[in-house]
Amino acid sequence: MLRVGLTGGIGAGKSTVARRLAALGAVLIDADRIARDVVAPDTPGLEAVVAEFGPSVVADDGSLDRPALGRVVFADEARRRALNSIVHPLVAERRAELMASATADAIVVEDIPLLVENDLGAGFHLVLVVEAPAQDRVRRLVADRGMSEDDAWARIRSQVDDDARRAAADVVLDNTGTPEGISAAVDRAWRDRIVPFEANVRSGTVVRRPEAPELISYDPRWPEQARRLSARVAYAAGDHVKAVDHVGSTSVPGLRARDVIDLQLSVRSLDDAEAATSALKDAGFPLIGTVPDTPERQDQDPGHRRKRLHGSADPGRIVHLHVRAEGSPGWRSALLFRDWLRAEQVEADAYAAEKLRLASAHATTNAYAEAKRPWFEDALLRAEAWATGSGWSPAR
Repeated sequence: MLRVGLTGGIGAGKSTVARRLAALGAVLIDADRIARDVVAPDTPGLEAVVAEFGPSVVADDGSLDRPALGRVVFADEARRRALNSIVHPLVAERRAELMASATADAIVVEDIPLLVENDLGAGFHLVLVVEAPAQDRVRRLVADRGMSEDDAWARIRSQVDDDARRAAADVVLDNTGTPEGISAAVDRAWRDRIVPFEANVRSGTVVRRPEAPELISYDPRWPEQARRLSARVAYAAGDHVKAVDHVGSTSVPGLRARDVIDLQLSVRSLDDAEAATSALKDAGFPLIGTVPDTPERQDQDPGHRRKRLHGSADPGRIVHLHVRAEGSPGWRSALLFRDWLRAEQVEADAYAAEKLRLASAHATTNAYAEAKRPWFEDALLRAEAWATGSGWSPAR
């Protein structure tokens, strides 16, 4: 099963996108619809809302007067929290029922208006954000929902801004054009990313890095992508996780790199790593294997000289997830090398030059990686000297 979170600011066009995804075959769970159902007439949910907010929020026909309730809660954070404390548990219960009824190969899309506000992204394989300019959203809310302009602006301002939503988004769908345009964008995301992602999760297939060692300029989106991925890894690993860190070349600002996000999951031992394997696979990070991490030494615990390597099932984002025992040499080196390059621009520039030289000289990523080994061995000696002089420690 692939879990997709769909969100966007009020009036951005989530419903249009949700309908298209459902038409393509997604199982749609609409949080707004569920939220309406759990406070329908004669439900315990409506009784609880009336007890909290009074009879003025009930319409003449006995249903919830949403505009009246909105005027109370959207201008008052405390009252909004009170409403959420009633509605959210009821919505969660109904959501769990719908999730349990979905098939193993389903693509479940959850339409959640406040996904970003409630920090729910880590629980999904992908987050889709629909966006449109605020003026367009106000116009739609006035024309389609009968809101006044003041109420429309109040609703928009009560939600997080576009920057926060983009930071949470794996896919941004721009709904400023025609209905045909947004449908075509949804179709592309479905065909090129969502459907193959689901198949890869189900089969445990890892999306492999390109064979050629192609280096690209630093992408400022890499840290945001790493934060989202780290949150998903931590959510999946649960009690087994000590920390998740962005490491490797994409973690060093300004450094050219292959477009691969390297993450390090710190665990107490590789036994914990093995226990988390199934959950990581289900979250979209299948196991590649247990591989050597440092040269074999008889005086080391076996778990300190090996790591478990996971990849990504997402065709839109190649990931290497290095699972290491906290305190192992490989664990320490990954953090040290990152922090050293961040602190020492001359060394970062030298590394960039070496990467470019070796990438041009080798046709495959494996040959490129092997050719970097002597440089790494010398560089780590300089990094260790820097660590001693600066007082660096991997402790957080």
